Amino acid sequence: MRILELTEENRRNLLDHLLKRSPNNYGQYESVVADIIANVRSQGDEAVFSYTKKFDHCEITAKNVRVTETEIEEACREVGGEFLKVMEKSAANIRRFHEKQKRTGWFETSPDGSILGMRMLPIASAGVYVPGGKAAYPSSVLMNVIPAKVAGVERIVMVTPPGPDGKVNAGTLAAASVAGVDEIYKAGGAQAIAALAFGTESIPKVDKITGPGNIFVALAKKACFGYVSIDSIAGPSEILVIADETANPCYVAADLLSQAEHDELASAILITTSRKLAGKVSEKIEDFLSELSRREIIRKSLDNYGYILIAPDLDAAVETANEIASEHLEILTADPFSVMTKIKNAGAIFLGEYSSEPLGDYFAGPNHVLPTNGTARFFSPLNVDDFMKKTSLISYSREALEAAHTDIELFAEREGLTAHANSIRVRFEPQDGQK
Repeated sequence: MRILELTEENRRNLLDHLLKRSPNNYGQYESVVADIIANVRSQGDEAVFSYTKKFDHCEITAKNVRVTETEIEEACREVGGEFLKVMEKSAANIRRFHEKQKRTGWFETSPDGSILGMRMLPIASAGVYVPGGKAAYPSSVLMNVIPAKVAGVERIVMVTPPGPDGKVNAGTLAAASVAGVDEIYKAGGAQAIAALAFGTESIPKVDKITGPGNIFVALAKKACFGYVSIDSIAGPSEILVIADETANPCYVAADLLSQAEHDELASAILITTSRKLAGKVSEKIEDFLSELSRREIIRKSLDNYGYILIAPDLDAAVETANEIASEHLEILTADPFSVMTKIKNAGAIFLGEYSSEPLGDYFAGPNHVLPTNGTARFFSPLNVDDFMKKTSLISYSREALEAAHTDIELFAEREGLTAHANSIRVRFEPQDGQK
């Protein structure tokens, strides 16, 4: 990995370089995605099945588009009991964490008879997109579905592309069974997002779509936003490690590589106050690369977006970390909790040498669907609130409104909205037939 001094120029160049990975920079694909969405809206199943044949090389019809209970049972047998038990443990941890996020509505009454409040209800339906092929991750099924179940969503629909044999990844189906998905359909790509957003003869429309996907999926979610709610426009995975001279270089190197193996656009960055640690981490990375199965992807990822930055002190490291606002942030310092208090922007923070990032990916419980590409400055991890909708409640007595009506009328009149003012005023003027 390249080793650089953390200067203002290098920091600025790094931020510009990382932002090039954003899905917002792939406008050349937007017209293709727009055509797919338009065709699915107008032709429904026919378009979805045609695109499935074209892109997934699979014949899907209305008779076999929905995954059957038999297929799910076969998938559970295929993955084996040991893996099922691990997924069930992970699901229990995820459920336990997200249950702590549940909130209830509230009411506040005043002596004048006014009542204000907030009603919170789950959305009726949610759609989860799950990639297929080499990018099929059962863990993402658990992370997307379980918060929706905890929120109380009545119908959860999953879409995932089939293989050329018409089958869906066994791990994906087993995870869907563990998480409690209600319906599963064999559809992928932008066409699957369009089907969830607008509905077809076979695939029902949903209220919200979550889940990762390739650039076509990301752009389809972006294009459908407004017709349907979405979680976010996810970019490539990223990890940032803040470390001092006390960090174990073996652990740091291993953790950086754990994200670099996702794809060539993934970023892995170490910011350290120790030049000695920087050199050792670089050496360990080379040692590990010879052993890892995805070494070619990792090598390209590190060549493209891998950095070791030597900071003058931890304050400078923290400042840069806050500017980058990484999806995953590990703190491997003598006092990680003290450093953590200075972090303002990060998707998830991992504290100490035994809190490696894959712990969050698979098992600890916090959601691994996290903001990327600097969006941790204003977005949060996927959570129960993402599947809730809030409704404001207002009830005023005559007494309460009488005390405020002239203020409201003045406000409305200053905005030129005389009908607004009149709606309040008529309640305090004599009506026809009244004195």
